[in-house]
Amino acid sequence: MSLSNDDNSKDEILTAARTEQFSKLFCELERCNEDEQMQKIEEINKLVEKMNKEEFESIFTEELFNKIHQMIEEEKMSLENAILLLKHFGYNKAKKSFLDYAFSVSFLSDRFEKMLVDEDRKNEEKNEKLLADICECYLLLCQKSIPDELLSIAVPCLLKFASKKKGNEEAQKEVEVALLALSNIVMWKIIEQKLYLKEIKEIIEYHQEHHNLTQLAYQSAWQFLIYRFIEDKSLEGMIVNELHFVEEARRKLEELTRFIDRKKEKEEDKKGKDTKEELIILRWIQTLNRYFLDCTMWNEDFIEHLYGIVQLFRAAKDNHREIGNEYLETLRFASINRYMTIDGLLKSGAINLFLEEMKQSTLDDDITWSCLHFYLNISERLKEKKKNEMEEAERKVLKRKIFERMEEDGFEDEIASLYGFMSFQNEKHLEGFSLNISDYFVNV
Repeated sequence: MSLSNDDNSKDEILTAARTEQFSKLFCELERCNEDEQMQKIEEINKLVEKMNKEEFESIFTEELFNKIHQMIEEEKMSLENAILLLKHFGYNKAKKSFLDYAFSVSFLSDRFEKMLVDEDRKNEEKNEKLLADICECYLLLCQKSIPDELLSIAVPCLLKFASKKKGNEEAQKEVEVALLALSNIVMWKIIEQKLYLKEIKEIIEYHQEHHNLTQLAYQSAWQFLIYRFIEDKSLEGMIVNELHFVEEARRKLEELTRFIDRKKEKEEDKKGKDTKEELIILRWIQTLNRYFLDCTMWNEDFIEHLYGIVQLFRAAKDNHREIGNEYLETLRFASINRYMTIDGLLKSGAINLFLEEMKQSTLDDDITWSCLHFYLNISERLKEKKKNEMEEAERKVLKRKIFERMEEDGFEDEIASLYGFMSFQNEKHLEGFSLNISDYFVNV
């Protein structure tokens, strides 16, 4: 998915044009009547769909959100139109996994927090649709740890909305937005199980049987649940044994990869433009990565799953560079987790794969970093002696097997050739690598 210089130049021109057009339309909003304003918001929303990360960061600033807050305050924009605008901002931000903290520190964020509490406290006059709209705007745009009081309102509200079992395309879209908003809650935030567990489990199980959710909605439901698992390991038995997360994730990744490849065979590839399916693949991989980093329920089936990830990397590496890099990250996360056995990594082909990548003449910085980190993890774990005699004997046999495989591929020479590159890697990734070459070797 790399671009030529001509393609880069064209993209820069388009980016500048979109940014200028956005600024022009936004400035005109407060001088329009409500109907004209709605039309301009629709134009703005179409522009937003095409924006990349850099455009988001340059346009969606604290000042912009404060301006929207002021326009609502001065009745230059109706709340309905503001929601139409903000929900679309947030939808595209969350779908593309952009990190943006501007809304979180704005006056608009404070306003929405107060609106959530005020609307929830109403009794017979409570407007459930308005409450859901406010929840979605707030969660889609927010990039901070949300107060427990607000989560106790927003999570049940959106799960109720997302529990619609059937519906037309418009209803499916509403469910998708609700689940995407829930998936945007920061991963380290602890949420009481009583607020979500029964409902999210039913949503996932119903889809597995009836296939009623969109691809993005289903992935978002899983992301919300896996993010809760990070701080609540009691969820793992259900995630693995009842909902079969790893199998589901791998199956979805295989389906989406085949779909993209078939699509590209039929039409000319638009270089550098991520398709909706590619964005969902990236979200699935990132969610799987978080699980592999923290999972404890290792079993032999995981070898098959890791083997599947190795094959998906091979299928993606030439045509989907960013996706291929993310698959390497999946295997790197697996190498960190002490519950993921090194023997399993060897049997799955992960160790061989990294050896192959180390020898590529076109190795880029990110892949170099992943490879170095992977083998540093492997080396450190193999050096740890076991107290159990049988396990210690197995460790020595495994060390010998991996040493011979690395020696056969000239691994030590490859590492030595990268020695001068390690300080650059440390600086680029803000993570300390050992500058002692022998730390990367498996010595017997």
